[in-house]
Amino acid sequence: MFGAFCLFALLANAQKPNFNNSVTPEAEEVERPVDGYFKQVNIENAKVTPYANVRDVDVMFSKRVWREIDLRERMNHVYASPKARLIDVIMEAVLAGELTAYDAVSTKSDPNGDAFGTILPAGQVMAKFADSVVVPEFNDMGEEIGSHMASGEFNPDSITKFQIKEDWIFDKQRSVFEPRIIGIAPMVKIKAADQDLGEQPAFWIYYPEARHVFVTKAVTTPNNDATGLSYDDIFMKRLFSSYIVKESNPDDLRIKDYSSGVDRLYESERVKKELMNYEHDLWSY
Repeated sequence: MFGAFCLFALLANAQKPNFNNSVTPEAEEVERPVDGYFKQVNIENAKVTPYANVRDVDVMFSKRVWREIDLRERMNHVYASPKARLIDVIMEAVLAGELTAYDAVSTKSDPNGDAFGTILPAGQVMAKFADSVVVPEFNDMGEEIGSHMASGEFNPDSITKFQIKEDWIFDKQRSVFEPRIIGIAPMVKIKAADQDLGEQPAFWIYYPEARHVFVTKAVTTPNNDATGLSYDDIFMKRLFSSYIVKESNPDDLRIKDYSSGVDRLYESERVKKELMNYEHDLWSY
């Protein structure tokens, strides 16, 4: 009698056959297998290491420079890797509301458009990259009745440069001369009347805010898949090649405003060397 009762209980609790071959909720919640022999969680759970606090009274020297990172250079290929593009990381975070994009349009209060003064809605961010195309409109009879302008498809490979705004400061309290990145902007090509007007920032990202996103995004390198480096790491460690396009000056001029050709490269190197010389002159040997 007891054995028959146990058999009846087992049959009652048995899973019913799935005749329609549908996916059950239990099957959807099954964890995916690990793609490899270990699970990389050190970067996914990483936290930002905060900067050392700097008081304005301890800053003996400060110089703001703007520099550009060309992803076509060999050292910068990691920023354009299809597995983890920098532009993809930024765009996904902006569209998800994790990062704030600031409009780079010049205004009266912000002539350079890089003071993080005007928030760019997420819906308008994509329009900064894709060219406008004419989309025809049809009625129910299939007849064209008009057209409207719409943003074309965004190609992440079209972003080949990023601009960085940073401050070089000497903190006498810690006896440290260091750069601190303030903002990052993807560069887009501007065309008008079939003429190439050069490149300019599409929008600006405030770097102290972006660090919380970058620290959880791994980068890929050609030599080692287990580097454990995040985008925050390679920016903090200055693992990129760049050239200076502007330094702070009373006339607010860019290098290309008063130099041309190879002289622009020489001027960029001059600014870089002056920063290095300032640090060397701080110490006596």
